[in-house]
Amino acid sequence: MIIELKKFGTALISRPSGKEAWLAFQSSLKDVSEHEEVIIDFTGVLVLTPSWADEFLTPLRTRFKDKVKLMDTDNASVEATMTILDKPVGNA
Repeated sequence: MIIELKKFGTALISRPSGKEAWLAFQSSLKDVSEHEEVIIDFTGVLVLTPSWADEFLTPLRTRFKDKVKLMDTDNASVEATMTILDKPVGNA
């Protein structure tokens, strides 16, 4: 499964909107098979804050563990946020 974060907007900036996105996306995750990777695509995201990412990506990684892969990006905002959350990009 590929999750295109731009579907949630180009400026992913607040903890409440990250939590809302996570809750809204739950129904899409029920079809992920046991052996399927969950790839996060940052294409089209201009700003990603640690608070939004923590509300969406942290529970995703808790649920799917090492099956979550982050696509490589040259977006400084995404790179800085993922460094803060200690989740390096580019493992997909």
